[in-house]
Amino acid sequence: LGVAWVLLQPVLGALIFTFVFGVVAGLPSDGVPYFLFTFASLAGWALFAGILTRASGSLVQNSPLIAKVWFPRAVLPASTLPAALIDFLIALLLLGGMMAWAEVAPGIAILTVPLWVLALAMLALGLGLIGSALMVSYRDVQHILPVGVQLLLYASPVAYSASNVPERFLALYYLNPLAPLLEGLRASLLGTPMPPTNTIVWGATVALGTFVLGAAVFRRLERRFADVI
Repeated sequence: LGVAWVLLQPVLGALIFTFVFGVVAGLPSDGVPYFLFTFASLAGWALFAGILTRASGSLVQNSPLIAKVWFPRAVLPASTLPAALIDFLIALLLLGGMMAWAEVAPGIAILTVPLWVLALAMLALGLGLIGSALMVSYRDVQHILPVGVQLLLYASPVAYSASNVPERFLALYYLNPLAPLLEGLRASLLGTPMPPTNTIVWGATVALGTFVLGAAVFRRLERRFADVI
């Protein structure tokens, strides 16, 4: 199916989440059609997960090149960004068409979409830099990562909103930096409620800190990549 998977994956995922969480569980969707609610969330999640998984495996997948030619190794994880961003842009265009059909108009908050994308990309790339550096020496990371990503999917507001989380667990829930970032992206696209300001600051701070930490870890381990890969 080639490039059609770019459209099929979020559409099928949104359909499944709509049936399980919207129809069977009957969860609310903050006043917008449940399919749009989950599709917008999955677009942001796919951006994060796509960068993380591709960046983490980039060094191992290009091991012959690393062993033979010297070049800045960080180019490989960073090279995963354009493909993930193009996939995200295509998903946004499809979402825009569906919103027009469903007569759901975005508000002024749509201007903040690039900020949410930047935060998600920094968080994902920071984790991807750490994952790729560790995977060179510890190949078990490539088996652990998909499990961790799957668990994180259900711990993040993709198929539900933070308003469905019991209030006594909200402080713990928002420790996940993806929670305010995905909620904020969905709010800027669909006009759903924005997450609390303090959680947005927390998510953005963690995203920036993770990116800086990932770059530092990657640079520290970079010298031995060619010897152990």
